[in-house]
Amino acid sequence: MFPDGIWSWKDGELSPKDKDEAIWSKKEYENFVLDLEFKLESGANSGVFVYNTDMKNWVTHHVAIQILDDPAPKWAKVPPNWKCGGIFGHSAPKKSAVKKAGEWNRMTIRCQGPAISVLLNGELVTDINMQDWKSGQKNPDGSDIPSWEPRPLAEMATKGHIGLQGAHGGIPTHFRNIKIKSIE
Repeated sequence: MFPDGIWSWKDGELSPKDKDEAIWSKKEYENFVLDLEFKLESGANSGVFVYNTDMKNWVTHHVAIQILDDPAPKWAKVPPNWKCGGIFGHSAPKKSAVKKAGEWNRMTIRCQGPAISVLLNGELVTDINMQDWKSGQKNPDGSDIPSWEPRPLAEMATKGHIGLQGAHGGIPTHFRNIKIKSIE
């Protein structure tokens, strides 16, 4: 789905304009690999959404893979599970692999049932099993889950729409070379 006037496509690059409105796949995906490149503007906070089952109330019906300008001073004190390549609010990336703002990054997300792994610039940064998240308040490591994400990952569907976050906080993230491949 392409929100009219919210996103632009120019020279092979997909970019949100001024609004924080996600763009979604028309099709639902179950077992797949999503490969894409993204470029952050300074201070950007974005994400890739998988397994979305409710297009109107999507905030609580998806799993978010975080895209963040980790080195930006404004993000210096966020929890580790808010960092780039992690499962937002649930699982911190194993290492920082994001490039500085203005450079292209490559992210490969593999979703196979409850198993989600994330490669960022060739580094495995996240590898989870959604079934390990049985609480909507606490992560398996004891850290807090953001209050606006109260559904345990173990209860979430493993088939749904894929989305890209818009200009969150008014700062866009640009995408290109987006490829989705179904897997068995």
